[in-house]
Amino acid sequence: MTTPEADGRWTDAARSYLSRTTPVVPPIYQCTTFELDDASYRDIAEGGGFGETWYTRFGNPTVAYAADAVARLEGGEAAVMTSSGMGAIATTLLSLCRAGDRVVAARELYGDTRDLLVRDLPSLGVRVDFVATADLEQWEAALAAGPAAVAYAETLSNPQLRVLDIPRVAELAHRHGARLVVDNTFASAFTVQPLALGADVVVHSATKFLNGHSDVVAGAVVADASTVREVQRRVVTFGTCLDPHAAFLVARALHTYELRLARQAEAAARIARWLDASQEVTEVRYPGLASHPDAAVAERLWRPGRRGAMVAFVVRGDNDRAARFLRALNVAREATSLGGVETLISAPHNSSQFSYTPAELDLAGIKPGMVRLSVGIEPVDELVADLDQALKRTAAPSVGRQI
Repeated sequence: MTTPEADGRWTDAARSYLSRTTPVVPPIYQCTTFELDDASYRDIAEGGGFGETWYTRFGNPTVAYAADAVARLEGGEAAVMTSSGMGAIATTLLSLCRAGDRVVAARELYGDTRDLLVRDLPSLGVRVDFVATADLEQWEAALAAGPAAVAYAETLSNPQLRVLDIPRVAELAHRHGARLVVDNTFASAFTVQPLALGADVVVHSATKFLNGHSDVVAGAVVADASTVREVQRRVVTFGTCLDPHAAFLVARALHTYELRLARQAEAAARIARWLDASQEVTEVRYPGLASHPDAAVAERLWRPGRRGAMVAFVVRGDNDRAARFLRALNVAREATSLGGVETLISAPHNSSQFSYTPAELDLAGIKPGMVRLSVGIEPVDELVADLDQALKRTAAPSVGRQI
């Protein structure tokens, strides 16, 4: 008999069969708890117990498999999976900061990350100071102003696409006793590995490029084994653990990671160049364009020819024109999130940065008419044609292409 008996216990034959079998695809361990052999709960707890397979909130083979795959992708010693990207960010910051500590953070951040830094951390006694992602003088001045526990930024900011000079900021952070935590969701490990450039911790919304199919909400934290163990302890305490089935989907998606990202990056580069030539677009932000203010930083730090799958641009007009443009698209879909095999587009002022005031949007460099494009794997000619027809359909009569 190769299945559990009716009372749920495994037969000797089933155990023997499993011991001789190695599945090609790691199975989903869709269970909450596991039998203990020689170890007792006290033994496991006294040994730390975090990441051990005895209760799925503490550890699960499927989740561990996905975490190991993400760690190898980022070049880290270890990783822990979480229930969302914000779960990864919040659990990491609450692991590294205590009341009385200070965080120096980039000003250009995903809206919910900013809310965590502006509303929640201060309520716990953690001070947060903001600087511009690409302004090294601001980083240096803020870090030198007093002790800081963490420097926090996005490798490629959402949605402004400013590029972080990771080695320089890491050096400044370490000089002043802070650890650099980097959100690599937008750029992706396909483009750059922050740990290899001096960052201490990398966080991801695994919902995005790591999974890439818009069917999972998940997060990941990658760092040295000691730091990951500290974060894992909070994952257990806060309950931000990832479900085994979601972990299975992330792990499965990683088998096509390089293929997906290569196609998306190639298409994004072509679309960015096309948009840059359009008279209906006043600004294009893409690190692969020479006009991008951080193009030289990307060239120096990122993998050759890989500039990511994200493009931000400003349509001629205002937010109302941008809204009409989004609704006129047929291939690209207006939706929040990013990194999927389908092309998604949104207006940051009413999606990722909806909580920003007009003054905060302006300070963050989010201009009226800005849209954020996450390029998928559709034929690039279809995407260009779709963008073209939507721009033409929503153009003001007085605005035409200059000859």
